This record gives sequence, C-alpha cells and structure tokens, in this order.
Amino acid sequence: QVQFVESGGGLVQTGGSLRLSCVVSGVTFSLNDIGWYRRAPGKQREWFARISRGGSPVYDVSVKGRFTISRDNAKNTAYLQMNALKPEDSAVYYCNAIPNVQPWGQGTQVTVYS
Repeated sequence: QVQFVESGGGLVQTGGSLRLSCVVSGVTFSLNDIGWYRRAPGKQREWFARISRGGSPVYDVSVKGRFTISRDNAKNTAYLQMNALKPEDSAVYYCNAIPNVQPWGQGTQVTVYS
C-alpha cells in the first residue's frame, strides 16, 4: 500500500526557515512527479509546489522565491526547503504523487508566529 510520511514541521518565527521531508513507499518513487500541498485552518487543501520525475520544479506564486522543492530518488524522499516564512504559511503540509493517490499521509504542522 502506498504511504506518504511527512516530517520536519514545527513552530517558527516570521522570517525563519524549516525543511520538510516526505518519505514515499508503495509506489515507484522515481517514476512519479511529486507535489507538496497545504491545508490552512478553515480552508481546503491546496497545491503549491511540484517536482517532475526529472527534477524540474514548478511553484505557485505564493511561495515562489521562498520555497525550494527537491527530491532524492535513491532515498524515495522529497524535500521542501522553506525560507522567509510568513504567518500565512501556517498550515498542515502534505506530499503526494501527481496524479494524487490514496491515502494521504498525516501531514506535518507548520506554525509561523509574528
């Protein structure tokens, strides 16, 4: 069964940084595009970054220039380096293959305080 395990979240001050990890099992990681998503309180889960099988990244305008997505196919792991964090980045962060597969992981909580 496919499994996504996100980690690395935490409490950070505005302007700070965090690095999230996503370990994927149950699918051939190297053959899948991987996306990062987040769900803020009271809002729907939204996509904001993806990385292709070949390593090409795409970002939503809300995170472009601040977040960097990467992957290590040997470790079946995707990463998200988040810099210059803002309170509006506070959310539960998830990863998934693209197209998405079920089930989603538990996510990792990121809280940015001012």
